[in-house]
Order: sequence, then structure tokens, then C-alpha cells
Amino acid sequence: MGQSGGAARSAAPVLGMRCLTDLDEEGRYGWRLVASNGRPVAVSAASYDTHARCRAAFVRLCERHTDIAGGIQHSAEGGGWVWVLWETSGRHLARSARMYERHATCRSSYERFRTMVPELAAVGPELWGET
Repeated sequence: MGQSGGAARSAAPVLGMRCLTDLDEEGRYGWRLVASNGRPVAVSAASYDTHARCRAAFVRLCERHTDIAGGIQHSAEGGGWVWVLWETSGRHLARSARMYERHATCRSSYERFRTMVPELAAVGPELWGET
């Protein structure tokens, strides 16, 4: 990720955010953004064949956040709400890490994530635990 000065670079440690990669049972990678309290905030909506492509997808999401649409929708499992980010083609890129019982709570989580993404774009290796 690009760096735009010392203040922006320190955003991840201040927020305590980490981006982790997970390997699924099919050998594909997905990213997971985790808050300082250990709770997942967002996860990739797609899986990738390599660790490098997975990481690059998260970086692109952060860098192109203004070109990415999103919104709140009913969970596919039913009984709650999730937020989703998608490209103009309609391909889903990211989603909330959990289902929310209330629409307002889901919207608040979505808005916090959208506000945080520009800050994450400027963070360096510490976001990935590489300090």
C-alpha cells in the first residue's frame, strides 16, 4: 500500500486494525479485517488462488474505494442484515463479517467501514503485521 506521510502511515496501529489472510478447505485465500478487540469487521466476498492476489485485492479495494458501490441487504441465511461492497460490474468484493439483527446497526457498521477504508489505503506493512 502506498504511504502518504508519517501521520497516515500510523493509522493502523492507532486503530489497532489488522488484515489477515485465511486459507479455505479448497486451498483458496480470503482476507479478513480484524479490529483491535479481535472481532472481524469485514471479509472478502471472493476467494483467490494465491496469497498475493488476495492481498492485492484488499489493497485495490482500499485504493479504489470511491469507485465501489455498496449497501445493506437481507442476509442470504435470513433473519438479519448484512452490508456488501461491489464493483460496477456487480461482482461482490467485501461484506460484513457478521449478520446484524437490526438494520440501523448494520448501516452504522457499513458507514464506519466506508469511513475507515481511505485511512487503510495509506497504511503500510503494519496493517499486515509486518512491522
